[in-house]
Amino acid sequence: MTTKKNEPRSESVKRVLNELSGKDLVVLTTHKNADGDGCGSQVALASWLRSQGTETFIVNPTPFPQNFKFLLPDESWIAEADSPSARQLCDGADLAVVLDAGENSRIGKIEPLIRGVPTVVIDHHPMGENPIKGLSLRDTTASSTGELIYDLIEGAGGPWSKNSDLGVYVAVVSDTGSFRFGNTTPHSLRIAAELVQRGVNPGRIYRRLFGSYHKTRLQLLQSSLTTLGLDEAHKIAWMVVAERSYEALGATPEDLEGFVDYPRFIAGIEVGILFRKVSRNSVKVSLRSNGLVNVNTVARKFGGGGHNQASGALIKGSIERVQQSVIEAVREAVEFSGILK
Repeated sequence: MTTKKNEPRSESVKRVLNELSGKDLVVLTTHKNADGDGCGSQVALASWLRSQGTETFIVNPTPFPQNFKFLLPDESWIAEADSPSARQLCDGADLAVVLDAGENSRIGKIEPLIRGVPTVVIDHHPMGENPIKGLSLRDTTASSTGELIYDLIEGAGGPWSKNSDLGVYVAVVSDTGSFRFGNTTPHSLRIAAELVQRGVNPGRIYRRLFGSYHKTRLQLLQSSLTTLGLDEAHKIAWMVVAERSYEALGATPEDLEGFVDYPRFIAGIEVGILFRKVSRNSVKVSLRSNGLVNVNTVARKFGGGGHNQASGALIKGSIERVQQSVIEAVREAVEFSGILK
């Protein structure tokens, strides 16, 4: 099976492949609290680069999530951001590749580590106000960054390893919501079909990603659902992750994956919001739209970003004040969308 080429993307793919060629040491990074698209894309690209004889390491601003480590053939591919080895790798790198993130704020403590290192950005998010400089392969029509990595490896003529297959599949499945979201395209489905044909097991991947949860996640969800709030007039619902429950259960950010969808699932609701206090004066906000309201505009008001239907921001302030400000901004976005008329 051969997927159709995206011609406008092809030229960028060629330029990036040329930049990747012949490098001795490459470091890969992605956004804070990496998701399936970021992690899958990293592993797929790292596996391919290593097959070309390029030493390649993953250096992320936050720890590589435990639930995606099954993608790695060897955890020695990872260097923790605060470790001496991460500094040494970045200092000696011929190239840094930023995946699934296009703005300096998104890569946090990695930004100063790769400052001055030639950089390639591979991303499918809309470009923000403070983009990472360097050669780029950016395409907002792509379902995922994993789709762009697929096009890169295909453009190079392979080779495809088991880890590249798994990484791209997990990236595409994660960002399309298992092919449920509006960003699912014929190209993304063809990619998935090809990877399955080569041996990726969809059932096994589903169980790894979505079919098995630690009891901590369900206990935290139980607690969080009691905070459910509604503004039915504006088609908005929200939920708060209680700081006390989060700490008492020993939860991690991975346990919160998908929580923001629960408010959005309520019949008649167009926007779901999740709030979590992450420090004394800082709140992480996740926003999800069913498609009629652009939540990216809301996130950007608070220094965040993402997609039109899935965005987020880290906002300074008390949980009460942040809730009030964000809900009001979402109300304005809903009104602007015209769906209340």
